[in-house]
Amino acid sequence: MDNNNYIKKIDEVCILKGYSKQTIKAYSYSVKRFLEFINKSALNLNNEGVRSYLLTLNCSVNSARLNYAAIRFFFCEVLHRPFTQEQIPIKKKEKKLPKVLSKTQIKTLIDSTKNTKHKLAIMFLYSAGLRLSELINLKRADLDFDRCLINIRSGKGNKDRITLLSKNLKEDLLRYYSNTNFKTDYVFEGRNKKYSKKSVQKILENAGKKIDLKVHPHMLRHSFATHLLEDGVDIRHIQKLLGHSNLETTEIYTHVSNRSLAKIKSPLD
Repeated sequence: MDNNNYIKKIDEVCILKGYSKQTIKAYSYSVKRFLEFINKSALNLNNEGVRSYLLTLNCSVNSARLNYAAIRFFFCEVLHRPFTQEQIPIKKKEKKLPKVLSKTQIKTLIDSTKNTKHKLAIMFLYSAGLRLSELINLKRADLDFDRCLINIRSGKGNKDRITLLSKNLKEDLLRYYSNTNFKTDYVFEGRNKKYSKKSVQKILENAGKKIDLKVHPHMLRHSFATHLLEDGVDIRHIQKLLGHSNLETTEIYTHVSNRSLAKIKSPLD
């Protein structure tokens, strides 16, 4: 089988397994680069070839882990020659704490943003803990104004969930509705139907200048979870609002929350 057929096979298996378009794209790209390396170096499609390729990668830990996952998927699902982590080790995850903004910083971001659509985008990301992809895919039919809830359709891992619709956001959003002529079903429209990821990233980049920080969308999601935890919300509720499969993923916010630390006195005091 040539490289193109290998990539086609990967796409087919991913589609059958219900993987997201983003995952399919990432796996195909990673395996394509691996196969190009194998061809250039005249190495074989075996464990030694994989090990040699991974050693040449000059990238972040997360990128290295993604390449590993893609190649392992290829060997398991396409070549039917799976390898284990004992045979080819995988880099350990980086134990970095999420970057969280204070409530004052969040308020400054919102208050300093004059464009209504831009302001609403920031409010949605923070008040509901949305991922960037969830924000731009949000449709007006997904908002339950009566119960103040947001229905997230096909979030990460193709999972549906329910999260909060802030009452303050609801009022601003209804005013936005009354002054907007929508051409699609999306809450946020762009030139090509829905808003682009780059547009939202640019909004936060500009807003971040007001607090002298480089702000990205996921920081608002981190802040949402941390602030709820500090306000005494049960971590299991936060897990459901974020759409985490494992509680362990949500527990990272206990490391950046100051709820417990605030009760501890410094020896100097």
